[in-house]
Amino acid sequence: MSRVIIFANGYLPDLEKARAIIRADDVLIAADGGTRHALALGFRPGLIVGDLDSITEDERRKMENAGVRIVKYSRDKNETDLELAIQHALDFKPEQIIIVAALGGRLDQTLANLALISDERFAQLDVRLDDGVEEAFFFRGQVQVRGKSGDVVSLIPWQGAVKVIRTENVKWPLHNEMLYPEKSRGVSNELTSDTARIEIESGLLLVVHRRNS
Repeated sequence: MSRVIIFANGYLPDLEKARAIIRADDVLIAADGGTRHALALGFRPGLIVGDLDSITEDERRKMENAGVRIVKYSRDKNETDLELAIQHALDFKPEQIIIVAALGGRLDQTLANLALISDERFAQLDVRLDDGVEEAFFFRGQVQVRGKSGDVVSLIPWQGAVKVIRTENVKWPLHNEMLYPEKSRGVSNELTSDTARIEIESGLLLVVHRRNS
């Protein structure tokens, strides 16, 4: 599977768990200050995108001298650095985009980051936020959640009610039930095996998977 890893400029709770996400053949993109996360994890991005207000001139020169491509945008832009990085990631035509360090920290940024990956353009593409501890992604139709027994998984309807046809290998299964965005029915379930399966009839469902180890 071809993948692009995007390093955002948010909170990263566990460096070792984040490092374990990265594969040798991944394309690495840093959204401005996400450059520091990439370097802290021992990786050098191939591309840095953004208005560059979160890295110093010295850091920028070091990256340029190392052959890193830098695409600078004006600070007076309508998109966040992460949105711009996602647009560049699509140029690589990946099968999966993983965004690291986009959860936690500022609530407004976290919500905006989630909203970004709910875009209909990604309906046939696996795009997720993942910091090694938690992952969050949207799906339509059906999906598998891979983890370990005891991991927490929450199902949150997005943009309206969602009818769940079935869930398998979770502590509290759902069968032909509705989940509503103003209700907490799908929050804090648990995996009972290494793989859970979820199928919905229609709509858009947010999956938040927290790894316990």
